[in-house]
Amino acid sequence: MSNQTIETNCCIVGGGPAGMMLGLLLARAGVDVTVLEKHGDFLRDFRGDTIHPSTTEILSDLGMLDDFLALNPQRLPTLSVEFNGQEFVGPDFTALSTKCPFIAMIPQWDFLSLLESHASRHPNFRLRMNTEVVGLTQSSERVSGVVTKTDHGELKVNASLIIAADGRRSIVREASQLPMREFGVPIDVLWFRIGRPESNTAHLLGHIRNDNMMVTIDRGQYIQAGVLIPKGNFDAIRDQGLDAFRERIVGIVPDLRSQVHSIESWDQIKLLTVQINRLDKWHRPGLLCIGDAAHAMSPAGGVGINLAIQDAVATANLLSAKLVAGNVQNDDLQAVQRRRMWPTKVTQRMQVVAHRYLVGGRPRFGLEKVFRLLLWLGRPIIPGLAARMIGIGIRSERVTRND
Repeated sequence: MSNQTIETNCCIVGGGPAGMMLGLLLARAGVDVTVLEKHGDFLRDFRGDTIHPSTTEILSDLGMLDDFLALNPQRLPTLSVEFNGQEFVGPDFTALSTKCPFIAMIPQWDFLSLLESHASRHPNFRLRMNTEVVGLTQSSERVSGVVTKTDHGELKVNASLIIAADGRRSIVREASQLPMREFGVPIDVLWFRIGRPESNTAHLLGHIRNDNMMVTIDRGQYIQAGVLIPKGNFDAIRDQGLDAFRERIVGIVPDLRSQVHSIESWDQIKLLTVQINRLDKWHRPGLLCIGDAAHAMSPAGGVGINLAIQDAVATANLLSAKLVAGNVQNDDLQAVQRRRMWPTKVTQRMQVVAHRYLVGGRPRFGLEKVFRLLLWLGRPIIPGLAARMIGIGIRSERVTRND
């Protein structure tokens, strides 16, 4: 293949949660849809694992819930955090009126593969892997397609609508020159695998000790871990040496002392630059941004995946019939932004406040004192309210089109 051009009704750039969910929903509705993913597979450790009750409700709408639960995700009815060796229970999802009143933890590659398997049942759905978008094409001041590079040469994809779902470093968004609003975040995360401890603390999602914090995700055979660091401090931490970093880990979670020597190189540690930002305008004629391409979330609350999926559902609900009829207008794209902007703003505002006062390096009164005060003042209100805000979100979406 060399300099080939293909035509499709809707071209979705990015095979993450937003892109794959939207591709499935549009295909179910009869839209000819092509999803472009630059990688050759879904296997990337830095992708999130949390599937919230809002998303399992959508899977139920699609008749996919049993298939999802058959993947045997870890079920967390509450989110627990350890402070200096003492466990504190936070959000309690058991009181939610949902089919799955828990956070489901599952490697994202398994979740994306599930979406792909269901989408591929529709002949009007196509997924092209190893297809990297490098630019946009325009016709009469309207975005009309994308230019990609593949292992076999250049591929152009022309479409009635381009959906940018290619994440916080979106090439499509950059090429579209849509203005971005940035919100300062005082942390980054160092992300790595480490052996599973023999203790019973593997179920804990967070550990706070001496005003340092580490997130831990139990993946059965190992722990996926993230150490929070002040933004921009990675080079200084690396200059201190690997032994010092191992001791930093042990200082937060002493039970990991027997496991830290499995970290043998800085190559095993990935820097995740934490961002909170959003577009003021999510669209141009022929183009719509959703998910992280429209609004990057911090890892706080693990809500990013689920906000992206909510965007996908809202987009399908509002645009499917228009795409089938071939008459998507700019006002239709604006309707998607209007629907999803308010929950985006509220969620990001809560994240900014959380980072500023709770996990912004070394807060004035210390992480432990702040959390202890909140837990003391808020029981039993805070666990239930937090479960609602994290598990369901500000404005949940449900699938309104069922073939």
